[in-house]
Amino acid sequence: MSSNYYDVLGVQRNASPEEIKRAYRKLARETHPDVAGAGSEDRFKQVSRAYEVLSDPEKRQLYDLGGESALGNNGGPGAGFGGFSDIFETFFGAAAGASNPRGPVPRGRRGQDALVPLEIDLQEAVFGAAREITVNTAVVCPTCSGTCCRPGTSPRTCDVCGGRGSVQRVARSFLGQIMTTSPCAMCQGHGTIIDHPCTECSGDGRVRTRRTITVDVPAGVENGARLRMPGAGEVGPGAGPAGDLHVEFRIKPHARFTRRGDDLLCSVQVPMTAAALGTVLTIETFDGPREVTIKPGTQPGHTEVIKGLGVTRLYHHTRGDLKVFVDVEMPSKLDERQRQLLNELAALRGEDRVEGRLTAGTGVFSRLKEKIGL
Repeated sequence: MSSNYYDVLGVQRNASPEEIKRAYRKLARETHPDVAGAGSEDRFKQVSRAYEVLSDPEKRQLYDLGGESALGNNGGPGAGFGGFSDIFETFFGAAAGASNPRGPVPRGRRGQDALVPLEIDLQEAVFGAAREITVNTAVVCPTCSGTCCRPGTSPRTCDVCGGRGSVQRVARSFLGQIMTTSPCAMCQGHGTIIDHPCTECSGDGRVRTRRTITVDVPAGVENGARLRMPGAGEVGPGAGPAGDLHVEFRIKPHARFTRRGDDLLCSVQVPMTAAALGTVLTIETFDGPREVTIKPGTQPGHTEVIKGLGVTRLYHHTRGDLKVFVDVEMPSKLDERQRQLLNELAALRGEDRVEGRLTAGTGVFSRLKEKIGL
């Protein structure tokens, strides 16, 4: 009997996966002990082992490089299929005389995940917060405690499958008589039957209700980010494990601040005279009042940066900056005295007019005179 797996299947070394599969199916039918007799069991196992190796790209590559010895721990008989009965079951159903390998199907199944939007303030995104949300979800039935049965009753063993959850049938095929295993139609594979289901949950083991959950908003969370809360979703049928709750954060616009990455941005208006002479402004921040020094000669669009008053960096416990944009406010109307004083100042600064246009100076007062047409 050849030990070369390609020879065992009767294929070339460059055979495609489909050719290997076709060769195996043909030989599996010919060498199965139910067809060829008990004496063909070793041959069937060898065919199955050859297919197990050559159908797996990694195992095939190792085998081509060093033969059976190169497979190491992967080379043991039945390593991929779990033995003779599993291979036959792959192609023909359950092996003769085999029972359901997994046993009855549990009634409890994992619940669904849930997605809930949560609207938060910008300040909550900056520092983090604990918020309570109310969700419509499924919880364990308080009447039956998830058993699905009416109080005082319990499931009975299925008379058809005897509690195995599966039944066996003998069918004729070109291989002869084949015994197959399928889920029991009477109990749907559970092995038990509930004659008296719980009236509150109708035998589902769970009921729907509104539940309050505390959500820890991470400091620095971004708009649209999602937080996964394992086990906070819906309880599954039959009091199965709960799914996960996914909270999507939506940050409301703020009246004074906008966010750019880890920084906060705001703008302040200062009179033209304050920009020229300098001043100190007090602005309200998320950390309380802070003073901003406007230096003499500050130009429109200048930015003052206050370190460490921005958004908390997610999971790093440091913060970005607060950037204050200075908007110099120009008066649109002047009385006669104000015009006179402004003209005197312009003359002192050498901001003379030639044919109605300014010839010198690009400062605040020059732009002001051009704006109001002095």
